[in-house]
Amino acid sequence: MSRPPHPPRGDIGRRVAARRLQLDLTRQDVALRAGAAPGYIQYVEEQSATPGIGFLLRLADALETTVPELTGGTVDLPGGLGRAAPQARMVELDDTECRQLLGDHGVGRVALTGGDGPVVLPVNYQVLDGEVVFITGDRSPLAGAAGTEIAFETDHIDDAFSKGWSVLLVGTVQAVEDEEEARRLRDTAYSAPWAGEGRAYVMVLTPRRTTGRRIIVDDAPGGATTY
Repeated sequence: MSRPPHPPRGDIGRRVAARRLQLDLTRQDVALRAGAAPGYIQYVEEQSATPGIGFLLRLADALETTVPELTGGTVDLPGGLGRAAPQARMVELDDTECRQLLGDHGVGRVALTGGDGPVVLPVNYQVLDGEVVFITGDRSPLAGAAGTEIAFETDHIDDAFSKGWSVLLVGTVQAVEDEEEARRLRDTAYSAPWAGEGRAYVMVLTPRRTTGRRIIVDDAPGGATTY
């Protein structure tokens, strides 16, 4: 006898799980913060749940975010719409902190000079052995920048508490000409490019300078904590 299909996972569940992992929290941690059972947190994450507004408010507070963020109400809005926090301060990050925030993959932006002048493009990236790997189209502006110096930046803005961080790398980007090595790097990539098919050209950025900054709000959750 076949088992019934698993209920589809909802958008709220995906956002809750992603935010929980971003904060390095267990379901038990979130349940304790939100005054709920761990099993219900699992239910919200894994099934197409529609929690009531009271629970959503507690859950958003537990995850240090807002209800619109959890429900997808801000997906088409730029980050940083919230007001600046009183007594916020900016600190520079050292190389170790920058590498930790950069992680091993994600989405960032490259800044380069194109035919019409400066251009900034969103890109998926992967960090391997201290270098940053991009997979792009062979006719993209990034591909055309091979052999030149570019800037790469990634950041995170927490609108709920008006804080965030950014990491900037500057260095020369090169195309990977050896097809066996390019295939290895494509196979190693955490994800295919978000922009879809037609992107298999592999490029590597070797940073010569890495800098970062963090906006700290002392009275926000985790405000005075750095990596």
